[in-house]
Amino acid sequence: MKYFNWTFRFIMFLWALSFALKNTDLVTVRYYLGLEWQAPLVFVLLVTFCLGAFAGVMASLTYVFRQKRLLSQLKKELQMAKLHSIDPSSRAPVDGV
Repeated sequence: MKYFNWTFRFIMFLWALSFALKNTDLVTVRYYLGLEWQAPLVFVLLVTFCLGAFAGVMASLTYVFRQKRLLSQLKKELQMAKLHSIDPSSRAPVDGV
């Protein structure tokens, strides 16, 4: 299985490299107010992909932080229940996200 993964990765790398070599034509990206940017097509695609991935990670951070806050709250409640020797399974569940 390990060799299959490396073979698959190598084939994907060769495919991406051939795609990049085939798409070296200059493209013009036009902005507002007459601003323009010329770059190879593969570079524009790479920048667009990276910006989209970054935006996706930033959008998911609120969910991650909310989950961490809820987890720490539940850990504190469990710790307090152990200190007061209350059975934590008898309590009503905390409403999550």
